[in-house]
Amino acid sequence: MIPVVTVGEMRSLDELAHRDVGLQVLVERAGHAVGQRALLLLGGGYGHRVLVIAGKGNNGEDGRVAAGFLMDRGVAVDIVPPDYSEIPGMPASYSYDLIIDAAYGTGFHGVYRPPSVPKGVPVLAVDIPSGVNGDTGEGSGSPLQAMETVVMAALKPGLIQGDGARLSGRLYVADIGIDASKTANIHVIEDRDVAEKIPSRDRDAHKWTSANCIVAGSPGMMGAAFMSASGSLRAGAGMVRLMTFGQRIDSSLIPEVVKIPIGGSEDRDDWSNGVLEEVSRCKSLVIGPGIGRSPETVSGVKRLLQEVTIPLVLDADGLYALGSHREAADILAGRNNIVLTPHDGEAARLAGHPMSSNRIEEAQNLADLLGVTVLLKGSTTVVTDGGGRTYVVTSGSPRLASAGSGDVLSGIIGGFIARCACSDRSDLAFVAALAAHVHGRASQLGKPEGLVAMDIPELVAEWMSTVGLSHAS
Repeated sequence: MIPVVTVGEMRSLDELAHRDVGLQVLVERAGHAVGQRALLLLGGGYGHRVLVIAGKGNNGEDGRVAAGFLMDRGVAVDIVPPDYSEIPGMPASYSYDLIIDAAYGTGFHGVYRPPSVPKGVPVLAVDIPSGVNGDTGEGSGSPLQAMETVVMAALKPGLIQGDGARLSGRLYVADIGIDASKTANIHVIEDRDVAEKIPSRDRDAHKWTSANCIVAGSPGMMGAAFMSASGSLRAGAGMVRLMTFGQRIDSSLIPEVVKIPIGGSEDRDDWSNGVLEEVSRCKSLVIGPGIGRSPETVSGVKRLLQEVTIPLVLDADGLYALGSHREAADILAGRNNIVLTPHDGEAARLAGHPMSSNRIEEAQNLADLLGVTVLLKGSTTVVTDGGGRTYVVTSGSPRLASAGSGDVLSGIIGGFIARCACSDRSDLAFVAALAAHVHGRASQLGKPEGLVAMDIPELVAEWMSTVGLSHAS
């Protein structure tokens, strides 16, 4: 995992490092790291021109050290302040090969209007694109779009959410001698985390060892059920018991899945009894995709939340059954093995207010409010247990912006929980984050255009077989 620290946490780490090694040493290290990345982007030194926009603070000092580093290697460098209105030599017969944005760092407040720079020239940002809030990722004014950002010591929340995720480009974390790993409570999931956590099947394993029960689908909404079940199977669930409302299912559809009708289309009062009987041999339960929102369905979901003891994933219509934020807190009280998977609209209803750009903080607050693990879906997905552990997933892509992809994700989460046989709240958060990471990485193997949700399960199996579980024999 990659550690992420808030602006306040980084400030404390800086102060400790200043006392241990001195500010100037840190500035030299940071400036050299920027200079080295600049040389790589330029493809060499001599014959190139670089513009450095340098502010008065430490960020600007990093830029000035980088400028000296580059000049020593034959690069022609111009340095201007953040409020400079006319770039030297522009217009002129030459142009710049690179712009280094060292105007302001993560602690900037206000509105940033950069100098008018030539279009099409790549930008290398120092720590964060100037004008972007280091915690929320919200951009103010007109920050420059960076091709790459050299990040000092550790990622900041503003680099991986909001405008910052778009403006920062590729992120390169520079080692300047500050260890943030012991301080960070937020981490970005990496590929290797999947291999280290998700177990290979034991030689003595059988289908019930990692069985997942899914309550999904109703007349007109059977696609949600099949997508969730397929995601669970391809994520490694040894047995999937799919319970659907109101109709018998063609056995030829996903033949590996055990299909169990529950509740008549008119009367669903007793449907939760059937689920309680089924889950006794399962390791996880997923409730919600396509089950509908009838009063009988809602009351049954509430009953299951009270009586089911195995880890439970609540998605889609299952989240609707929680009602408002006040109702949800009462329903979920005392349950620490539940994972909620809302998108922004569902999260807003559960939180009682619209989601802000600070998705990390919003997810943490919602998990604290409800006392369960929350997976806030989006381009930057945030998973948190509400107890201090937060995981950020950046593997998602616009390819996943299609109907049903969230249903597949709920199935993957259920499958992973069953494989890991986890029940601890912090463990559930980590496993759910791994599922979201695999969901995103698998989509990257698919077609750039026209990817649909039912393509994803097969891609999940492919990615895990070739990358995610490469340690398995």
